[in-house]
Amino acid sequence: MALAARYPTWVPATMDVRLADAAAQYHGRPYVLTDDIALSYHDVAARAERLARGLYGLGVRPGDRVALVMANHPDFVPLSFAVWRLGAALIPVNFLFKAEELAYVIGQSACRAVITMASFRGLDYLAALDRIMPGWPRRQFEGFPSLAAIVVAGDTERDGVLTLVTLETSDSAPMPPSPARPDDAAVVMYTSGTTGLPKGVIQTHDNLARSAYGGAYHLAFEDGRRILTALPLYHAFALVQGMLAALFVGGALIPQLAFDPATTFTGIARHRASYLMLVPTMSVALLEHPDIERYDLSSLISVLAGAAPTPVWVWQKLKDRLGFKEVFTGYGMTELTSATTFTAPDDDLTMVATTVGRPIDAGIAGIPERGGEIAEYKAVDPLTGDDLPVGAEGELCARGPIATSGYFAKPQETTALIMPGGWIRSGDLGRVRADGYLELTGRSKELYKSGGELVSPKEVEELLTGHPAVGQAFVVGVPDDRWGEIGCAWIVLSPGASSTAEELIDLARQNLARFKVPKHLFFLAAAELPTTPTGKVQKFRLIEMAKQRLGG
Repeated sequence: MALAARYPTWVPATMDVRLADAAAQYHGRPYVLTDDIALSYHDVAARAERLARGLYGLGVRPGDRVALVMANHPDFVPLSFAVWRLGAALIPVNFLFKAEELAYVIGQSACRAVITMASFRGLDYLAALDRIMPGWPRRQFEGFPSLAAIVVAGDTERDGVLTLVTLETSDSAPMPPSPARPDDAAVVMYTSGTTGLPKGVIQTHDNLARSAYGGAYHLAFEDGRRILTALPLYHAFALVQGMLAALFVGGALIPQLAFDPATTFTGIARHRASYLMLVPTMSVALLEHPDIERYDLSSLISVLAGAAPTPVWVWQKLKDRLGFKEVFTGYGMTELTSATTFTAPDDDLTMVATTVGRPIDAGIAGIPERGGEIAEYKAVDPLTGDDLPVGAEGELCARGPIATSGYFAKPQETTALIMPGGWIRSGDLGRVRADGYLELTGRSKELYKSGGELVSPKEVEELLTGHPAVGQAFVVGVPDDRWGEIGCAWIVLSPGASSTAEELIDLARQNLARFKVPKHLFFLAAAELPTTPTGKVQKFRLIEMAKQRLGG
């Protein structure tokens, strides 16, 4: 059923109101499904209320921020709505962050509370907390003056540590009505930047709801759509286009803790998933699995894969082997809440492979002169910022009701992001075609994406040059069929010093999230660096040199 018949008029609202409306309409339907648990809409709403009371008892108030370090556990969903119920903003933290990265986010966001897993996939979050604030089990948060509480989700043997179970049962007093308004901050989502330090993108309740509604509407979600994904909920893509989009059709989220082809196929069959959210690396892995025919995938209707281009042959083989009818790709950025463009259900595979779709048609008031689209795009000269004609290649810029108001506590970066007229600079090169579809042609910035994760070369370079043997370090992203792009580091050793690629890559592994660790590391002399006449290193030539080394 098209959403136009279900929601003919858009009404701005907060996320807790959206959940309350969905809980009233879809009371007993499953909202969160895993192999171990099924939470109905009523279950999620009721648990969010209990958790909100516990957070309120810890001192969380309207306008505060609460950091959530959690993988795709069912708890992620009611905890998010609990934060929104209080009029506070959620900070969904990348669970791959190491101690220093976590300390930066907690400190820069001035968050009031942290809710974290004890451990996950070999990462010990409590040990990380010990490192950055040793007194935290005794509620001593030296160096973090805004922090009032840390809550551990999961088992811990530490005395006195506040757990999620305690939080949920700590207070039974009724809560006052939610103080949140549609234009209040709902999420502060940290994303990498050219400075090497993440920036907190402010997203309002209305930003989230419009983007989620628009995705469901444009892709014509059927009633009760079941969305399976291993993409992390700390990303805008899965959070908005998965967890929140499901609300508008009484759908279910089927979150998986890690991607594995067999687990994906089992999840589709067991939970009758109708919609699969992927990145291209996952698509290739699904195709390579030898036993697809063993699984009942008949419930699958649609597949969406974003974050990197995917060839026509991959899409065709996916359709042939998995049996779904619709295939989509899209484009967006955290500063624009989530996806802003999608291909359409009836687009052919060539269109899906060569474009990233057109602005999402949400059937709601957005930009008056553009009907129901939630964003409009133009291309500008990357150097001057001047508008370019339709079809010309330039830096893509967008504006609309899903655009951020800026970065949290970073006024200079906010000024650099937003151009006159409210246009948001993407840093991506591309063109806006006459039919409204967008084509991506490259990046005007040095950031690259590996496995769908954005990497700042400067952050990696600063770590590597901290090693006593490293005089200079230059990190570039190189195209890769599986990962989209992989990191390659070029190293100039200090005079008389020695090191190995294994040693330096291990240094990165110890201090950076996995997706930031370079896959390859090469040594060269300073005189071999490609430079401009003024001595600036030409990274595009380092990319070409890396391709040659790798046989590309």
